[in-house]
Amino acid sequence: MKQQAYGYAALAVFCLGVAPVAYAELEPISEDTMGEVTGQAFMNIENLPVGTTASGHEFTRMTLNMDIETRVNIDDVVVGQIDGGADFAASHVALGHIAREGDGAQYDGVTYAAGEAVPFEAYDPYIELAVDPDEVNPDNSVGRLSGFRMGFKQARGSVSSNTTSFSGDIGLSLKKADGTTANATLFDSNTQATNYRATHIGLDDTATDCSTNTQCAPLTQLRSIIVGADDGAETTGFTDDFFIGFQREGVEWQSPDGVNVIQAGQGVFINLPTNMTVDMSTLTGAGVPRLRTHQTDLGESLF
Repeated sequence: MKQQAYGYAALAVFCLGVAPVAYAELEPISEDTMGEVTGQAFMNIENLPVGTTASGHEFTRMTLNMDIETRVNIDDVVVGQIDGGADFAASHVALGHIAREGDGAQYDGVTYAAGEAVPFEAYDPYIELAVDPDEVNPDNSVGRLSGFRMGFKQARGSVSSNTTSFSGDIGLSLKKADGTTANATLFDSNTQATNYRATHIGLDDTATDCSTNTQCAPLTQLRSIIVGADDGAETTGFTDDFFIGFQREGVEWQSPDGVNVIQAGQGVFINLPTNMTVDMSTLTGAGVPRLRTHQTDLGESLF
């Protein structure tokens, strides 16, 4: 103990004794010199004013300047489990995949041959907070957290799963028997359209009946989707609307580019934008096949 005290004292004397020896004078840097300096912050913080969306929340977005390319498998995911159900429940979830023979994926002009890993690409991950500026907290302070979300300013790639309960939105197009297309709608088992704990997906039509698989199929039939946007070149472009949100009340989240506003209800909300068009007969028949997510190609089997 005495040796430690002597050590601390020696360090203090060293700092006090050496510091006065160094002298420096601050001088302004010229504009030409400043112009030669480049750099970017690791984290950016944005404050969006009240009125950015109709819900009247204040938003604070914290963005990390990071690039992510990954391929990952998760056994089971259950989020928002309460009241006898779950807002999201899925097994064998995977981000990214491995290209099969003859179905190599194309992203940004890159073609992946059979056996090559096709990563899930994500850039500029962010966390965003939504605050009600007028609500009073239990401690009498004003401004209560209404929700938060995690997302990416740019994302694209495959998402595979065996999903049994889903809260949010899946931006899928379905091709009808007459060749026309319509946006897919999420349903419960009673064919009621819902984006809360949905179990089925299909067409919002008077003929739709999820109990008989008429223009409707269980979400387990949608085994893999491609998150991304249509860039007009028959390839998958990046989207900025991929996120998962957790809301205490309804929140209107604005896209990072300010173009779209997504209404998220209370609880967990997952937004999966995709440029995919699936034939309705495929969805209600054999279903959308699962992409290869393991080193050994197991075909339609998971393990």
